[in-house]
Amino acid sequence: MRSNQQTTLKGAVTLSGIGVHSGNPVEITIRPAPANHGIAFLRTGMPNGNDRLIQAHHACVSATELCTVIGDVDSGAVATIEHLMSALFGLGIDNALVEIDGPEMPILDGSALPFVKAIDKVGVAGCGVPRRWIKILRHVRIEAGTAFAELRPIDRGFRLDVEIDFANPVIGRSRKAMDLSAAAYRREIAGARTFGMMKDVERYWKAGFALGASLENTVAVGETAVVNPEGLRFADEFVRHKILDAVGDLALAGLPIQGAYRSYCGGHRMNVGVLTALFADRANYAIVEAPGPRRETALAEFGVGLGIAAFAAEL
Repeated sequence: MRSNQQTTLKGAVTLSGIGVHSGNPVEITIRPAPANHGIAFLRTGMPNGNDRLIQAHHACVSATELCTVIGDVDSGAVATIEHLMSALFGLGIDNALVEIDGPEMPILDGSALPFVKAIDKVGVAGCGVPRRWIKILRHVRIEAGTAFAELRPIDRGFRLDVEIDFANPVIGRSRKAMDLSAAAYRREIAGARTFGMMKDVERYWKAGFALGASLENTVAVGETAVVNPEGLRFADEFVRHKILDAVGDLALAGLPIQGAYRSYCGGHRMNVGVLTALFADRANYAIVEAPGPRRETALAEFGVGLGIAAFAAEL
């Protein structure tokens, strides 16, 4: 399968678990979708009996505190979408419909790995239509104190460079940069789990967050050590999870990105905020479409190379 072709799942997959913030049980089914559908969530089980379709797009984001939420509470919302979005775009999947019977995605083990494994079981299929992506044309940057997030133009692909800096010595300061591909995502990012500090637990509970958090789905960080008996999956698991979140949040651009992303002390709010800044000016980006099969053949005959779309699936 060519990497410049739009993709979807070969079949449906179902997963169930609890929401990390609500603590409530939820079931999702990820279904194949046609070309140019994008990623959308179908919220079922609403009190009024009306299902609601919510596009996975930055314009639909309604909250970014501790997780990313699309839609609104009154007419239907879906919270904590970032891990699934990260898995879908990390694997180069352009089109899917996610049916969900509750207001929050299941946290599973706190990483994107269960989603990746479920998708790998059914496989990925081509949609027979050229992939489109967003090409960054101008440097876009947002700041909040010393924290920042920015997008820059690059010749090809999608590169992430994420740095964190926590006062807690167990986490500390860490930085990781990588070029995103399906293989690199599986190997380096998918298994990195969400984390939280023990000292914040009661505050989160009082605010209605982390009601479903446990050592089975969260890396719990104490004052001097990680509380989880198994320890960390990676020595730098904390910054890897921040990359996982960034991939999921930036997927809300609606199309894969050709560009470089850099952040320092960022998070959901800044990830979504840099997309808002990007789309505020049409001169910041261009929508690029990969050549179709006939054009590919013609270009190849003349010895012209083809660019590979960002988030290219390695299939």
